[in-house]
Amino acid sequence: MEARLLEALRICDSWQDRFSFVIESGDAAAAGAGSGREVIAHAVCTRGYVDDVPVLALGPIAVLPDRQRSGAGSALVHGLIGAANATAEPMIVLLGSPVYYGRFGFVRSSDVGVEPPEPEWHEHFQARMLSSYRQTMRGEFVYASPFRTVQ
Repeated sequence: MEARLLEALRICDSWQDRFSFVIESGDAAAAGAGSGREVIAHAVCTRGYVDDVPVLALGPIAVLPDRQRSGAGSALVHGLIGAANATAEPMIVLLGSPVYYGRFGFVRSSDVGVEPPEPEWHEHFQARMLSSYRQTMRGEFVYASPFRTVQ
């Protein structure tokens, strides 16, 4: 399902090229020959909204099973937070593990007035406020349309 979702996100208006990150492995010198590299991790942020305020939605994020716990996922999250902050994005939201994402500064979204699209997501729907965040950014979060239509 995530592959179909990613394909649909890439062609929708909410796609943000500058927030699509990959980590590759392999020998950089061999890359010119078209060999020696593989994508080991990928993460993307797309445009979403809190009420009518544009923010970013993090996900999907994936790391090859044999590369998990290598720091690749953390590097992607840190990179996306830095890029979003540098481009004056106010907030990143996601649905995921509070234990994992809490270490990056994510908090339960409802604690900052952002309601998840599905009430049962309450404990796992999180937000990371950035430098451009304003406390008036409150309301229900709305994902890009593929999140609602791809099955």
